[in-house]
Amino acid sequence: MTSPEVPLIVLRSITKSYGQGQTAFQALSGVDLEIHPGEFVAVMGPSGSGKSTAMNLLGCLDTPTSGEYLFRGIHVERLDRNQRALLRRNCLGFVFQGFNLLARTSALENVELPLLYRGEELAARHAAAKAALARVGLDGWETHTPAELSGGQQQRVAIARAIVTNPLVLLADEPTGNLDSKRSHEIMELLTKLNGEQGITVIMVTHEPDMAAYARRIVHFVDGQVAQDETQAATICS
Repeated sequence: MTSPEVPLIVLRSITKSYGQGQTAFQALSGVDLEIHPGEFVAVMGPSGSGKSTAMNLLGCLDTPTSGEYLFRGIHVERLDRNQRALLRRNCLGFVFQGFNLLARTSALENVELPLLYRGEELAARHAAAKAALARVGLDGWETHTPAELSGGQQQRVAIARAIVTNPLVLLADEPTGNLDSKRSHEIMELLTKLNGEQGITVIMVTHEPDMAAYARRIVHFVDGQVAQDETQAATICS
């Protein structure tokens, strides 16, 4: 078991460039960052600050131009495409602003998808998906399609799909961006509960200070660099 004192994620001098020559764009310019097991980190910054690029790198959806990315001591930047896919499948869960649910598919079947890709048997998939839906407060909603669910319920299904594989890290990109204020706070309370009670490390991109207030740590990106990294006391009670 990983010690809380040992970082789960380490970024060292990470850069990311797009294009070449005079048209090259430097999205990240020497990012250093450590995230420990069980943290809840909000990532903020203006448009073009590099926060989304950093999240893509953390999620193994992209690779750095230079620098080191260590996940549990493994040099992710040295992994090939298939190895990065295995890391995503086994260790990471993703929640996006758009719920990305299959429209004509039940909540249970949507949540089962990551297990289907793993090759798990039907009975095991059903049991795990049902348990994940219960964890997000949707026990009894297994047969409903997205059209029969509210926006908040759809995001809960998306979160259930992200946690059904028991990931070490949940990466959430503007998870409340498509929700009203009430549903946004419900989703943030759920993420806080998953973090606090189940120990899932949560890394969340958000533009909204009231959503970032749920995190214990806020990392601000400006011009491709970490401009501020602050720890805050919990200000929200679930």
